[in-house]
Amino acid sequence: MRIAILGTRGIPASYGGFETFAEQLSVRLVRKGHDVTVYGRSNYIRTRERLYRGVRLVILPNVMHKYLDTPVHTFLCTLHAVFGSYDLYFYCNSANAFSTLVPRLLGKRVVLNVDGLEWKRAKWNVFGKAVYRISEFLSTFLPHCVVTDAQAVQRYYEERFHKKSVWIPYGAPTGKRRSTETLKQWGLKPNGYLLYVSRLEPENNAHAVIEAYERITTALPLVIVGDAPFSTEYIRKLKSTQDPRILFTGYVFGRGYEELLSNAYCYIQATEVGGTHPALVEAMGRGNCILANDVPEHREVLAEAGFYFSVRLPSTLADQINRLLRRPEIVRQYGRRAMERTRALYSWDAIADDYETVFRKTSRVGKR
Repeated sequence: MRIAILGTRGIPASYGGFETFAEQLSVRLVRKGHDVTVYGRSNYIRTRERLYRGVRLVILPNVMHKYLDTPVHTFLCTLHAVFGSYDLYFYCNSANAFSTLVPRLLGKRVVLNVDGLEWKRAKWNVFGKAVYRISEFLSTFLPHCVVTDAQAVQRYYEERFHKKSVWIPYGAPTGKRRSTETLKQWGLKPNGYLLYVSRLEPENNAHAVIEAYERITTALPLVIVGDAPFSTEYIRKLKSTQDPRILFTGYVFGRGYEELLSNAYCYIQATEVGGTHPALVEAMGRGNCILANDVPEHREVLAEAGFYFSVRLPSTLADQINRLLRRPEIVRQYGRRAMERTRALYSWDAIADDYETVFRKTSRVGKR
């Protein structure tokens, strides 16, 4: 098949979950013999190369605007892609649902991964939330097939719109990276810090994690990995903490990110909006003992392989951390459980197989 992937910032991944997903999926599809093109944004993809591990790259300009960045760029990519004679157009993010109308009108085959329930995010104003609500509705009939990466989101689409979707989760590699160059850069020691990873936006609750951590007496620093392009004031408030044990690294990708995940004492997942959160699955795959905000999406992914708290009650997180600091044997036990669960349920190879099946069934190639 000739496949176009649109709606992400592009590969190699240098931002977030959809970009990592696009990279992991596209590379594996190429290995299977497919011709894959990934569209990207010029302010995120700096490389001049137009071939990455066998995947073709098309980099187009975008508008650096909180509300227009994703939909405007995806629409531009769509106008470019419809002249590419692709067998299948795969879109990421429900905000891009309106763009799928163009290939549909031209008789092209379209699949859309809707991600989570973006209208719940605090960062969107009334207009932004309305656009996502409308996009959800468009997602139910413009694409030929809808993919959800969390069963909770799958149930939402079925209950609200009576729309059936295909559930395919997010993946992650398993095993620890033993190198420690990045730790040395930040003055960290293996098994000697608590780790939080997320975009620094209000609904991801870094503020609640900081509040809980400030209640704890420990020499282990709290490492906060992440940033956000349109959350300057929120990030300024986070960094105004007077606790010298809290370390903000900004974005970290690739080997450095793997080292931080592989060497933490425990990992904190405080998000509350969205589908399957990539950082959670990745932290599980690296053998972390997980402390997760108690929401259905996290219960679905983590099940009994970790511990839970409520971001509405930061004291519950503080209590859980204190308990784990006293019980390193429990930390090791649950780290093994998390890795085993990831290996069994969230293999990138198995996920690529599932997407290939969906693409074949949806495309005309699959119907020959």
